[in-house]
Amino acid sequence: MADSPRHPFLQGLSKHRGAPPTVVVIFGASGDLTARKLIPAVYNLSYDNLLPADFFLVGFGRKPIPDDEFRALASDAVKEFSRRELNPDIWSRLAPNTSYVAGGYDEKPAFDRLAAHLADIEKKIGREVQPLFYISTPPSVFAPILRNLGASGLAAKYRGQPHQAKVIIEKPFGRDLTSAQQLNVTIRSVLEESQVYRIDHYLGKETVQDLLVQRFANSIFEPLWNRNFIESVQITVAEEVGVGTRGGYYEQSGCLRDMIQNHTMQLLALTAMEPPVSLDPEAIRDEKVKLLKAIQPLALGPGGDVARAQYAAGMTGGKAVPGYLQEEGINPQSATETYAALRLSINNWRWQGVPFYLRSGKRLARRVSEIAINFKCPPRHAFCRAERPLRPRRQHARLPDPARRGPEPDPQHEDPRAGDPHAAGEDEFPLRDDLRLQHARGLRAPGARRDDWRRHAFHPGRRDRGVVETVHAHPRLVGRRRPHRHRQLCRRILGAADGGCARRQEQPRLAAAVAGARRREAPRTNLQAPKQDFIAGFSAGG
Repeated sequence: MADSPRHPFLQGLSKHRGAPPTVVVIFGASGDLTARKLIPAVYNLSYDNLLPADFFLVGFGRKPIPDDEFRALASDAVKEFSRRELNPDIWSRLAPNTSYVAGGYDEKPAFDRLAAHLADIEKKIGREVQPLFYISTPPSVFAPILRNLGASGLAAKYRGQPHQAKVIIEKPFGRDLTSAQQLNVTIRSVLEESQVYRIDHYLGKETVQDLLVQRFANSIFEPLWNRNFIESVQITVAEEVGVGTRGGYYEQSGCLRDMIQNHTMQLLALTAMEPPVSLDPEAIRDEKVKLLKAIQPLALGPGGDVARAQYAAGMTGGKAVPGYLQEEGINPQSATETYAALRLSINNWRWQGVPFYLRSGKRLARRVSEIAINFKCPPRHAFCRAERPLRPRRQHARLPDPARRGPEPDPQHEDPRAGDPHAAGEDEFPLRDDLRLQHARGLRAPGARRDDWRRHAFHPGRRDRGVVETVHAHPRLVGRRRPHRHRQLCRRILGAADGGCARRQEQPRLAAAVAGARRREAPRTNLQAPKQDFIAGFSAGG
């Protein structure tokens, strides 16, 4: 328990006295994200005594909800979605300071009422309170919320002081480059950059943050982290599930907007960026922006740098699953991709000529998030036979699965608890909990900056330019027993003359990158395959 090792006089008191009195205002408080993630995160911070001593939670939404009903909804959310059971003593500390304000996001009087409500809280405790505005709404109302925060004076509250107002913006940050730039213009019209937190919860993962240490504080890896020793880099974010009940959202975003342009691009930046001058968040962002600017434009069309696909009906885990076009809320004629694979080239001294492969998708063989660094093979020597070449060395950085408990499992063995949302151990510190705490303390937590959107490596809005391949959700579509199916799939998607893959003798371990099939018993990858072979660049290894 969180309080047991503490002195009796300190039980129930905040462990972070440096955080000022804080009020968190959640826009979209009646939405799914608030119930599943935000309120449980606040509860678990309170469970660990990591909230400020004076903490208040205010929900804001269009639906009129009395304060008592909102508290009951919040309590139900903790019971259903929290990693810990609801403790009456802890909830009794949160519930009295939980309230709700109803109003439209484009209604200035509603924000005036919110400002008056925050003033009443300050009057109640007799101190100034740090406002933390969390925008958990559809992207279409981001701009009205920001403008009304400025018009009501809430955005400028205590500006320039440590407890100045702060705004947290969830993804997606705009629909394309133009809308992202317009949103940045709106933000800059009412807020200073130091007040804005463009959240990417992947950057809260400890494994991701440890990349900087592994790269720049490791005397073994740092001299090897360049084009002289690395053959290719592969970043994979795979999911077992389909779109489920998120069809309405996913139909408007697709895999490129949902995963590639934010999570995987941030992983790419941390993997390939140059050493920052310091560990200051702004210095790290400076290097990330330099790396993103060095990415070369993608070649589209057959044989290009992008492959997109949809999953069709098939079998997963012995159960029949519907295809994307049969999911609820999906247009039967939809061309939205559920799988995307990119080959990126970085035009700088360190990475010239090293391909970076990014892939992400739903309804794949298993859930995994990892970064694989494939080192070049040494020359042939006495331990290497022609019929069995020496396998290349690979360095993995695997991101922990929040649905798993304990240490990372062996990649050759599946964890039967992988799909259990209640399997997370108490020692795990959820990502949103950690980021909320840093925001409340005024720390510049990992996140994106406005100039991250000045140049995109790709343009996901032009969906009519590519072909979306329908791929059945079947783990045996590609593999040792059906090599001809893999060649056919490569040929259909990439239009390559040789079917997009080398002969089995030349490249014995082909990835099911587009099909989404990962077979543990598949042959190994030979990284000496032709560079123009896009699919061949992916590894099927775990």
